[in-house]
Amino acid sequence: MSLIPGSNYAYTPLNQLKDGTVVNVYGVVKFFKPPYLSKGTDYCTVVTIVDQTNVKLTCMLFSGNYEALPIIYKNGDIVRFHRLKIQVYKNETQGITSSGFSALTFEGTLGAPVIPRTSNKVFTFTSEDHKRVEALREWASHHISPSSALLQLCEVQPMQYFDLTCQLLGKAGVDGTSFLLKVWDGTRTPFPSWRVLLEGAALEGDLSQIRRLKNLAVDVVVYDNHVHVAKTLKIGSFLRIYSLHTKLQSVNSETQSTSLNLEFHLHGGTSYGRGIRVLPESNSDVDKLKKVLESVDLTATQHLNPVCESQCEDSIQSMSSSGSVSPYEMERCLQLFATVLTDHNYLEKTPLCAILKQKAPRVYRIQAKLRSYKPRRLFQSVKLYCPECHTLQEVPQDSDLETILQESATKTPDSKLQNTSLYDSNTWTVKDDPGERKVAIHFVKNNNTLPFSHKYLILTEGAILREIYSLSDTFHSIILVRSGSEDLELLDLSAPFLIQREIRHYGCKQCSRLKPIQNLSSLLDKTSWIPSSVAEVLGVVPLQYVFVMTFTLDDGTGVLEAYLKDSDHFFQIPASEILTSDDLQDKMEAIMDLLCPPGRKIDIYPWLECIIKSYNVTNGTEQKICYQIFDTMVADDLM
Repeated sequence: MSLIPGSNYAYTPLNQLKDGTVVNVYGVVKFFKPPYLSKGTDYCTVVTIVDQTNVKLTCMLFSGNYEALPIIYKNGDIVRFHRLKIQVYKNETQGITSSGFSALTFEGTLGAPVIPRTSNKVFTFTSEDHKRVEALREWASHHISPSSALLQLCEVQPMQYFDLTCQLLGKAGVDGTSFLLKVWDGTRTPFPSWRVLLEGAALEGDLSQIRRLKNLAVDVVVYDNHVHVAKTLKIGSFLRIYSLHTKLQSVNSETQSTSLNLEFHLHGGTSYGRGIRVLPESNSDVDKLKKVLESVDLTATQHLNPVCESQCEDSIQSMSSSGSVSPYEMERCLQLFATVLTDHNYLEKTPLCAILKQKAPRVYRIQAKLRSYKPRRLFQSVKLYCPECHTLQEVPQDSDLETILQESATKTPDSKLQNTSLYDSNTWTVKDDPGERKVAIHFVKNNNTLPFSHKYLILTEGAILREIYSLSDTFHSIILVRSGSEDLELLDLSAPFLIQREIRHYGCKQCSRLKPIQNLSSLLDKTSWIPSSVAEVLGVVPLQYVFVMTFTLDDGTGVLEAYLKDSDHFFQIPASEILTSDDLQDKMEAIMDLLCPPGRKIDIYPWLECIIKSYNVTNGTEQKICYQIFDTMVADDLM
């Protein structure tokens, strides 16, 4: 690897990025996902960076070569991206790889050697670049807190997500979708560690060393997309495992009726940066780990006092055998948090009493219990939200839609607007009690032919609610229309602009600027009718289904009411589907019963970890501070 000195590149601050430009940037890593196979043969990594302008930029970086993507080991690393393309996606500025993209990365630790990390054989790195790295390190040391997710085994608790720096002692296949890694970091877990049962011959590694370290090693089971990476790891290598999850498992044995052991899981997928990275021996964290491993007294760990070794298990066992708390309930009581953060992990925790004394706007990380919530009838929490004018409205009831359709059914479809190049039409007469009613269905064509029924888009005039229900069982998508002076028009936006099976998509009356139905012709080459695309061509600003709730939070220092507005993130349940699914309603009720157990004392409620933001609200002449929960989700184990 060689350096080309003296080259001059212009670098763009993150607050000066423009859509469509290709730039060179420097930044500090705030969040990243290790490279993963995204689709086909392309690898992807997601990196969020920040610079001295305090502006964040999320980058989606793709490459057919795993090693060509930025070599990042932890939040706080410094990156240099060359030929990064800037684009605006869903109103957010982001960076993507472009032709000629390259990256250098550096340790973010103050005082560490400035050694560029890259797979490129030739790259430029000047004295000016050296100064930029040092300046970013200095700035980050005062403005970005070290990641609280990086823990040692002696610090972990049940029901926790964390990053672990460790050495690989052994590995083995478990089944087709999971793989075992035996690792250690020189410290001992505060709870007994769960062991995966394997035949000795199936375990790769130094078995005598694994036996010597049995009181310090832990079994980590990795799943799905991480299995391929786990199989390639070399025994003795130093690893960082991201978003490792701990939970308690109840185990029956001959000596004890029930015991609880600590499990370690790396779940499938790449959410929250899940993954595994091999750390080079030159890494400063590896140097620290080596010193810890070398200082371990193996003789002492092999002859731990049996009373000490089982003290935690005995205390748990005595509580669970009393009959008052089941092993499952004990796991809930011992968990660290029932929620997890999806960003802002670098923030320090702030007590509620301090938050209540501070001015807005601010962002906080808190730990609290859910004393109460509103509305208690959870289906009432679902609202419709306009992302443009920020208004909230109730979801229309069947009776509302029935009234609109009944009124529309009194008008006769215009025969001049039937059988166009866009659609074929079919009209018939329905005999109702008051008289006769004309119903028209317009079947939208694709390349002048009608698709299979499961891909049909139909336009309906004169149909009432029970008929719409019947049609939605057969056809993929339904648009409610009426005959206009020159073209078919969308029905009143008090009704859905699109119906797909049981999901009704609504538009904002205030922000929408309706366009002719014939504009649907621009979507005819699509294989399915995407609501956002239909809305765009028809001039509709779609409303989002959201959960709107008020949480009363209590951390022992103060009580605070926080507002939750979420579509599908916090509960991991789509707000658009819950009104039509009894199973999802039951699931949400079960989650809320775990977060705020009815009939129990608050002492045994689970702790929630949340990110909240404060903001000012003016009502006439009165101004008050409100709080909203965001970048937080319910832990997987509650789902």
